[in-house]
Amino acid sequence: MATIYDVAKAAGVSPKTVSRVLNGDAPVGTATRDAVNAAIASLGYVPSSAARMMRSNKSGLIGLITGAISDQIEPAQPAGLPELLLVRGIQQTIGVTGKTLMIADSGNRSERVPELIKTFLEHRVEGLIYVAPYHQNVWLPPIPSDTPIVLTNCFDDIGPPAVIPDDRRGQHDLVARLIAAGHERIAYLTLREDIVATGLRRTGYRDALGEAGLSYDPALVECGEIGSPEVETQVLWTAIDRMLNLSQPPTVFCCGNDRQALKVYGILRSRGLAVPDDISVAGYDNYRVIAETLYPPLTTVELAYTAMGVRAAQRLLSLISGDSPENAGPDIVAGPVYWRQSVTERRSPNVSQLKLVRED
Repeated sequence: MATIYDVAKAAGVSPKTVSRVLNGDAPVGTATRDAVNAAIASLGYVPSSAARMMRSNKSGLIGLITGAISDQIEPAQPAGLPELLLVRGIQQTIGVTGKTLMIADSGNRSERVPELIKTFLEHRVEGLIYVAPYHQNVWLPPIPSDTPIVLTNCFDDIGPPAVIPDDRRGQHDLVARLIAAGHERIAYLTLREDIVATGLRRTGYRDALGEAGLSYDPALVECGEIGSPEVETQVLWTAIDRMLNLSQPPTVFCCGNDRQALKVYGILRSRGLAVPDDISVAGYDNYRVIAETLYPPLTTVELAYTAMGVRAAQRLLSLISGDSPENAGPDIVAGPVYWRQSVTERRSPNVSQLKLVRED
């Protein structure tokens, strides 16, 4: 393996001059720089990262903790999209800086996180990014003040910088778009009550109704995610039956996520109801493997994971360079509404044609 002394000999310069070219910390003539670079290329010389780290006190390493690699996403999980979209956004941003992203998979086991943080600190990472599987409050062990960290898809009560989805705005914009299409009886099948996103999205739903002068009707809102997938399906059956039997039934079902919308499609079709001719359906996440392959394609809100990953990496790089205060508030990232063929313009429902009897 070639050494710095081999490069110096081949270029006809001193080892110190080679070091100056590599580090860019002192002026070197163009001809000399070209000679050194040519010698490096011909010899296949690879500078020692450890040596450079000792000189600059910078490792060029960024640590990322995620459960995306080993996670087996189940339909009952609250995760709207694979975390890999978050990871992709982070990698795209870190990659162009010349820094190296080191990824550790937690398997979404919180007890592993302190050990992984310790390992990264031992490798002298310049900063850390922690990615949660869905919008939630987390607790992390104390981290040295000279190692910045950015939380992604999560937050904690201590207040390190965080990047989170704008769940309130996403649901608001979807409902406002439905109202603009002529829908006034808008049913909402929520995610579990213990999920942060549920409360925020319900607020967005109510805000959009209020802005349009429509009353909030609690009979049109029900949790559609309880227990196992089998139990959840039964819950959806019951909720849909009840709502369609109202004196003023809904004209559209808003679902907690696209996986739930997939089930709602099946339940409605089992009753002989066509989407969107008889009733409309909207989801949340823009989980494209579902939203774009359903027939008709699903109207939904994008959970902007890639954009969140990009912003988390940008935030961390700013902290590392000292350009961003650590006590700044969270970055809240909104995604657009994707309007597809599962929602139609409002038409008076023909209640007599609604088949409300379950056929096993």
